[in-house]
Amino acid sequence: MAHDNFIKFCPRCGAQVKYEEKFGKLRPVCRQCDWIYFQDPKVAAAVLIEEQSRVLLVRRANEPFRGLWTLPAGFVNGGEDPANAAERECLEETGLNVHVKRVLEIISGREHERGADFIIVYLAEVINGELTPADDADAVEWFDRDNLPPLAFKATQKVLLK
Repeated sequence: MAHDNFIKFCPRCGAQVKYEEKFGKLRPVCRQCDWIYFQDPKVAAAVLIEEQSRVLLVRRANEPFRGLWTLPAGFVNGGEDPANAAERECLEETGLNVHVKRVLEIISGREHERGADFIIVYLAEVINGELTPADDADAVEWFDRDNLPPLAFKATQKVLLK
């Protein structure tokens, strides 16, 4: 990814920043108060829910990859437990309350500009709820593992196409 050129002013003192090589990377630096910008990684959490040979997937209603299918997932909020974020996102997108059982995989690598740097994929089971697409999903369905729809995201493909 290119340098973080969206930082124009220092959040501490308001002075205009300059881009300088610091700690092995071009970073915004404030020459007035010595503040240096370090970008925090974006983290997403997803759930893999399997029943018999079927997996639960949601169809993306928004770009990127609108119309393609993925695991129920979303960003982890600051201070939020990633397992709770995975359960929350699943409820928001599918109408199902789930319980996270364990971490299945942690996948690194940002796939697009607004994407996550890390995706924590949890194995989960359905507790209750009514299957209803919502939030940024326009469809939610169970699919046989041997008959998957077109998949969004390399992380989803990595988990499902093992």
